[in-house]
Amino acid sequence: MTVYDYGIIGGGPAGYSAAIYAAKIGKSVVLFEKDKIGGTCLNRGCIPTKTFIHWADLYKEFKAGVKKELYRAPELGFSFEKISQEKDSVCNNMRNALELILKTLKINVIPYEADIIAPDKIIAGSQVYVCSKIITAIGAKPKCIKGLEFDNEFILSSDEVLNLKSLPKKVVILGSGAIGIEWARIFSAFDVDTIIVEAAQNLLPIADIEVSKRIARIFKQSGIKVFTGCSVISADKTKKTVTLSNGDVLETDILFAAAGRVKNEISNTYNSEIIGDCAGEIQLAHYASCQAKKIILGIPYNKDLIPSVVYGEPEIAWVGKREQDGEFKKVLLPITALGKAQCDNAKDGFIKILTEGDKIAGAHIISKEASALIQQIVIAMQNNIPISRLKEVCFAHPTYSEGIFEGLMRL
Repeated sequence: MTVYDYGIIGGGPAGYSAAIYAAKIGKSVVLFEKDKIGGTCLNRGCIPTKTFIHWADLYKEFKAGVKKELYRAPELGFSFEKISQEKDSVCNNMRNALELILKTLKINVIPYEADIIAPDKIIAGSQVYVCSKIITAIGAKPKCIKGLEFDNEFILSSDEVLNLKSLPKKVVILGSGAIGIEWARIFSAFDVDTIIVEAAQNLLPIADIEVSKRIARIFKQSGIKVFTGCSVISADKTKKTVTLSNGDVLETDILFAAAGRVKNEISNTYNSEIIGDCAGEIQLAHYASCQAKKIILGIPYNKDLIPSVVYGEPEIAWVGKREQDGEFKKVLLPITALGKAQCDNAKDGFIKILTEGDKIAGAHIISKEASALIQQIVIAMQNNIPISRLKEVCFAHPTYSEGIFEGLMRL
């Protein structure tokens, strides 16, 4: 009987990253995935959603160009069905590439549900696999709210919404985390009447308070209606209405319940390593990959410096402390100050840097390319680089990156 160095249950970012890292250092690996390799991120989350966002943002830009009479397109429109097909194509291409990597590294992929039956044994498809070390990475699932159970017709989860072949005329989104914000942007850009309902007092409540307020302003300008400090207490599929806790009754074609995700439960762990979303910590694909890297290669990470990004136009990104977390010196540079933003007609947003002494304590960015800008801050913070040294760096012009330099020079 073959004895594997690693048995890994779950083929998402945590599981496949661990498998690849282990195989590259010469370990034998068996990877169990009952569904599709790539997990939620590749098949039902990051990648398909960002594909929709790309085409939604592009359509939004074309509409803005037509409005300014820069383009002549009296019949400007789109095919959501073909955009959906493009989303499927992107996911398929990436999954095929990932499967090829696993095959090249001689990782044994088992397409069955797996259970741990002993500290060194996994059963799948009636066969037992002996593994010196076991890693559990079975992910998470959309959170279901009692009374608002998913039906794949009127009340949709973040998995089900990706299967839409045509767009509704009106949508109510419950929750304004990253998923809710991104889909509000997608629907609105594609001319869907969009309403977002958030139980907290501010949109994207996990973010810096100034970020939350700016998102609300951007949404208002985009025609997205927002209810904060409010929840959905019931939904009527027949009447196609939802009732809010403030007494309002809203008509809608679908209710998209984007109230977050909950970890998948594990029946028997036998002290296996638990990583990824099912660990119940930070539910981000890049954090899952960091966990895998630490377990397999011993490379550490700083849990306090995991960047967060919300996609769409403009992007939102942050790392470290928020203004509401304590007393900080701060600088806020409007994106309108940047020549590149003026050229790109991407003038709504800011770069906000919080400092303690000569060090960056946190950064919060609303801007085109915010997902790339935040990495510069992460590198500076993780390496404990003083602001005085960062001021010595030459930033290219015209770029969004020079906004970080301009902000630092105001400190």
